[in-house]
Amino acid sequence: MKVALVHDWLTGYRGGERVLAALCAMYPEADVFTLVHVPGSVGHGVETHKIVTSFLQRMPRAKVNYRHYLPLFPLAIEALDLSGYELVISTSHAVAKGCRPAPGAVHVSYVHTPMRYVWDQFDAYFGPGRAGPLVRAAAHAVAPALRAWDVRSTARIDRLIANSRFVSDRCARFWNRPADAVVYPPVEIDDFTPALLSPDERSPTGRALIVSALVPYKRVDLAIRAFAQARRRLLIVGDGPELNSLRALVQELGEPARGIELVGPVSFERLAHELAHASFFLLPGEEDFGIAPVEAQAAGRPVLALGKGGARETVLEGRTGAFFSEPTVESLLAALPAIDALAQTADPKAIRAHAATFAAARFAPELQAQIDLALSARAK
Repeated sequence: MKVALVHDWLTGYRGGERVLAALCAMYPEADVFTLVHVPGSVGHGVETHKIVTSFLQRMPRAKVNYRHYLPLFPLAIEALDLSGYELVISTSHAVAKGCRPAPGAVHVSYVHTPMRYVWDQFDAYFGPGRAGPLVRAAAHAVAPALRAWDVRSTARIDRLIANSRFVSDRCARFWNRPADAVVYPPVEIDDFTPALLSPDERSPTGRALIVSALVPYKRVDLAIRAFAQARRRLLIVGDGPELNSLRALVQELGEPARGIELVGPVSFERLAHELAHASFFLLPGEEDFGIAPVEAQAAGRPVLALGKGGARETVLEGRTGAFFSEPTVESLLAALPAIDALAQTADPKAIRAHAATFAAARFAPELQAQIDLALSARAK
């Protein structure tokens, strides 16, 4: 069977690319189709496959500013030539699920989320202070057409798999189609090991940690303002279009924010060390699933998370973490005593045992079972 894997874009190695890498391992002969590819950005497991890009690859500065071509995304994904492929597996947080498989082909879509920036988080990307007047006007002009296309193109999916129950609910809300099944993403639990922390590391004098793509909906700005107000230490690891503005925010806050550090991307060795030695992991935004908080739990550290979205499925309140109820500085600060107490008393081995329920080894068999159901349904 000839298999095509379709992914939104290949410009970095984050949670979505980990899922794609797992699919590449499941289907080593598959070809990969994507809007834009930055060679060397997604690791050996994906780069060894044949990678076919859309016409956006040839647009000016597309490898850096591909998001600027958002209005062209549907046209570009539909133009990918999938003729001759009997099985198409898309992994989508934007438009990949809207690809056009050949007549008679089976299309299984693993959905990370419906497009946030044209649905419920439009203002997080294009609201006042997030974009200039011209960009906001253009976004408002094209958003209705993108939403209509997003709903319409869902009909091309034979079996829809969501990466969490929360995402399945989003699919039902925006597309009027809940997922056929939920398969949690693969988390490499064995890459992380709990460490023996000093009393200072466990206490409020220790340093909290964020590992995140720096994009608006992650709400890293909220965490910076809260930790500056509390005059507490925070390390932020990650890269993205918000990096410079977040660094400017730290500078603007001045002396109260002197314990807050943005270090950009780091080596895996340092990442594993920081996860194991953080007082706790902080998840300030609403996540569809959230691999990094599970990795933190694999390293034995509790998680303080906004009590919405996928965190409700990956964090056990009072056992492996704590929640704050609203995305506000006041709500986050009110939850600090609970996470501080848990950081000092929780058993790292028990936290890690919970993380093991999301281990990567169960991903391929669970997803393959869903793919087989789609293939058998088409064969009948």
